[in-house]
Amino acid sequence: MRSAARALLATFVIILLCFVGLSYWNGTIWQRLPRAVQEKPVGTTGALIDRTLDRTRETLDDARLSSKIKAKMMLDDTVKARNINVTTHDSVVTLTGVVASVGEHDRAMQLARETVGVREVVDRIGVQPEIHAR
Repeated sequence: MRSAARALLATFVIILLCFVGLSYWNGTIWQRLPRAVQEKPVGTTGALIDRTLDRTRETLDDARLSSKIKAKMMLDDTVKARNINVTTHDSVVTLTGVVASVGEHDRAMQLARETVGVREVVDRIGVQPEIHAR
């Protein structure tokens, strides 16, 4: 009689554990928890993803502008593109480097200013005629 009661109790415990385990894995046990425990913080993950996507778009737009300006300089006969570095941040283009003439400087600035999407051009180009005299 005792062994039958133990077997019945063991069977009941096993069935109970299986029920709880299946409920846990199916997610039904979580539906019975209070709402405060179930809810995750709203908006934190979505806001983080949105900010990351916005920064990625801005970075790609800035890179596109820099590449476009550099390509214009490479195709131009007046400007020696290898002597000018083009960087962009928030649609503000910065030109740095050293050129051989005022005309080359002015043309590089003009090419940057004419590019669609450029908000401002920062001039950090130096003019040294002897740099190309060699």
